[in-house]
Amino acid sequence: MSHDVFDPTPEYLAFWRERHVCTLTTPRPDGTPHVVPVGVTYDPGAGLARVISNRHSKKVRNVLTAPDGAARVAVCQMEGRRWATLEGRAVVRTDEASVADAVARYAERYGRTPSPNPDRVVLEITLDRAMGRA
Repeated sequence: MSHDVFDPTPEYLAFWRERHVCTLTTPRPDGTPHVVPVGVTYDPGAGLARVISNRHSKKVRNVLTAPDGAARVAVCQMEGRRWATLEGRAVVRTDEASVADAVARYAERYGRTPSPNPDRVVLEITLDRAMGRA
């Protein structure tokens, strides 16, 4: 089932506000998928999803080595018969304001503030597709 990235149904948005471990799929340089568990926040007003990470992680390197430093990625979560996937182009944000905003959004969704990390960056995903059954 397809959803409007900027105007999802209330049920779909509520599902993305619940606390769930998600997966992030990034393309490796050879084109194969790299799938890892992550925390994701969804901002339909901006059409963005965000994943905080360490700048030295494989997922960050995969995005940075993609053409133009942007990679086609997907984030997904599921619980029972409910599932939701967001797709788009990810870039790495390193500026303090972007990182602080992403950490605050993570803390709101997951109920805990991550420990300080000077190597923290944000994978910011400009969304163009949303699908799922929530």
